[in-house]
Amino acid sequence: MDNNTSKEKQAAQSRTYTVSDIATILSVSRTTAYKLASSGLFKTIRIGNMIRISRASFEEWLKTKELE
Repeated sequence: MDNNTSKEKQAAQSRTYTVSDIATILSVSRTTAYKLASSGLFKTIRIGNMIRISRASFEEWLKTKELE
């Protein structure tokens, strides 16, 4: 049963980014990444006090920024 829980966590993480992930990808501070996550520019999921960012939504937003 413990193995299934680990697989479920990996599957969920592969579809989402953390705020720290976003900060690293964009080379910005975590504070700035939190502001971006709260801005509504891409889809976020709040689980308790954790914020997860939809990988697909974030990558689509990032593509539009690269084109500008």
